[in-house]
Amino acid sequence: MGRQKKNKVINRDISWLYFNERVLQEASDESTPIIERIRFLGIFSNNLDEFFRIRVASINRMAKLGKRNYDYIEFDPIAILNEINTFVNEQQKRFTSVYRNLIRKLAEKNIYVVNEKDVNDAQKNYIEDYFDNTIRANLFPIMLKNFDPASSLKDKSIYLAVDMFNDQLSSPTHHYALIRVPDNLPRFIVLPSEGDKEFIIILDDIIRYNLHKVFSMFDFNVFHAYTIKFTRDAELDIDNDISKSFIEKMSESLKQRKAGTPVRFVYDKHIPDNLLNTVKRKLHITKEDVSVRGGRYHNFKDFINFPNVGSKDLEYKKIESLPHKDFINQRSLLDVIRERDVMLHYPYQSFHYIIDLLREASMDPKVTSIKMTIYRVAKGSKVINALINAARNGKAVTVFMELKARFDEKANIYYTEKLQDAGVKIIQSIPGFKVHCKLFLIKRREKNGDKLYANIGTGNFNESTARLYADDALLTSNPQLTKEVNKVFHLFEANYRQFHFKNIIVSPFNFRSFFSRMIHNEIKNAKAGKKAYVIIKLNNLVDDRLIRKLYQASRAGVKIKLIVRGICTLLPNEPGMSENIEAISIVDKFLEHSRVFMFHNDGDEKYFLSSADWMVRNLDNRIEVATPVFDKSIQKELKEMLNIQLNDNVKARTLEKVHLNEYKKNNQHTTIRTQYDTYEFLKKVHRKNQNQS
Repeated sequence: MGRQKKNKVINRDISWLYFNERVLQEASDESTPIIERIRFLGIFSNNLDEFFRIRVASINRMAKLGKRNYDYIEFDPIAILNEINTFVNEQQKRFTSVYRNLIRKLAEKNIYVVNEKDVNDAQKNYIEDYFDNTIRANLFPIMLKNFDPASSLKDKSIYLAVDMFNDQLSSPTHHYALIRVPDNLPRFIVLPSEGDKEFIIILDDIIRYNLHKVFSMFDFNVFHAYTIKFTRDAELDIDNDISKSFIEKMSESLKQRKAGTPVRFVYDKHIPDNLLNTVKRKLHITKEDVSVRGGRYHNFKDFINFPNVGSKDLEYKKIESLPHKDFINQRSLLDVIRERDVMLHYPYQSFHYIIDLLREASMDPKVTSIKMTIYRVAKGSKVINALINAARNGKAVTVFMELKARFDEKANIYYTEKLQDAGVKIIQSIPGFKVHCKLFLIKRREKNGDKLYANIGTGNFNESTARLYADDALLTSNPQLTKEVNKVFHLFEANYRQFHFKNIIVSPFNFRSFFSRMIHNEIKNAKAGKKAYVIIKLNNLVDDRLIRKLYQASRAGVKIKLIVRGICTLLPNEPGMSENIEAISIVDKFLEHSRVFMFHNDGDEKYFLSSADWMVRNLDNRIEVATPVFDKSIQKELKEMLNIQLNDNVKARTLEKVHLNEYKKNNQHTTIRTQYDTYEFLKKVHRKNQNQS
């Protein structure tokens, strides 16, 4: 389970692999609809790709420091790499078994995934036409004989390594080539149905079938193609040339990433040795790099978009967004927020309330300014369009665009330039820090002077992920909060000058110390014989100092309940250390993404929302914001939602060392499934209040 430190925590990378194991469990779960199970395989694969690009690449760099430096990094990187490889290889075997089983189950539903060898005459004609009209113009083969440099190959793409020759010659010479499978085309092509039978073919196989057309200029009559993929180190090397703008530096760093060191190479296990060795030599794949014998297909991340050509019950039932009781039949959202705090819960309620609010602010003649932090936005973002519209309507619009949002750097550079062209003020990145808080602030002239309206949330301003991620957003005009949100924007504009915050909690200034004090308050109450408990919901729990504080609280008798979706390096229910800590993880239809903290506080319960996980990077190297929730009705709503999660007996897994990833079974007559029961709870609350109003 990974080498443990003296304070007894699990290695973070091994813990992450256990999280991805929970994703694989969803793909294996017979109660999950078949198409969704295939999509979970895609999520698992995408997660693993990013893990190798980021974490394994970092550990590789640590390993190269030499053993004399291992004490500084507190674990043996070579041992962890070996453990990761063993773990991943076992997962890949289960992955392949699950995939084959799902293909059989699709066939039972009259949905057939065929390859180029299975197609009948009618299907052959179809894929030839599709190749000629759609695919061919996107193919640019590379002959391996004279190919160099390998850095021109695209990271994370899949390539067909082609072996071709003329078998009619007495001593045929084998020629090798690489073809990148286009990522601007659908990976899955639905073939014409035959009666009640549906057929799907993978893009790779259409290319395989038509290789004779691709290489028609040569005198070859035999073609074999094998899939390969390599993953590069995703870290950016940002230079310190002060004469360049930060956007220029980021653009150059993105180019460098494309030539990053390979960290993982996956290949079809049937590829001939001569071709494999040639490819490895050309790509500079060494013995130190992780090489994995795989199957016929790679880039299973594309399976996230696997099409459903069968009945609706092969997918999750689509949910209708619930109305929010306070916004029903309201002409102005700002009018509502002026009167009371409002909390939105995505995806149960629609993110379009945020779009509507920004649109209203962009047109309201009394609104003078809008400020926003942006980390990741949707493709064709309506949020960006609303901000541009506000600028065109004469509002002073200011955006902190985080250019260092990993894998979104290119998109954020594009949107930065688009916003600047519209007259939006862009605040440059803060050296050494990422801005990860989810804030916007609207200033409006009103009778008694300027009034501020704020959003403080747990998720990005992204209408696409808001349909998939479970997040919370507080909309408020409470000056105790909005004035301090304004201070955060002043912090950006004042080049990181520290401000004093009384109500909101801001990292890296006071986040860790504040929540340490909140935990310590529970310790004091427990020692005084009072009731003391804490509920913490996070994506990741890694920070050693806060973990030690939780261990201290457990030993003092504080009851602690953790809901941690991803990495949890804390070990719950360990004798003499954490007997009073219970930890679960929930993986289901939506990605659990909200961070919510509740402290008993001697009966005066305190609730907080946050953009931050409890990780060193969030607490020391990012600008993050947590907000107290003052409204009693919202507190009650949050408490019920937390209780639903803690009582989940369908999709909750225990994080105890002995029972790690076992499904948690409660002694209850009814089943409780967090995401379904949360939806029904919110539906009841908002319908009930709607009828009363």
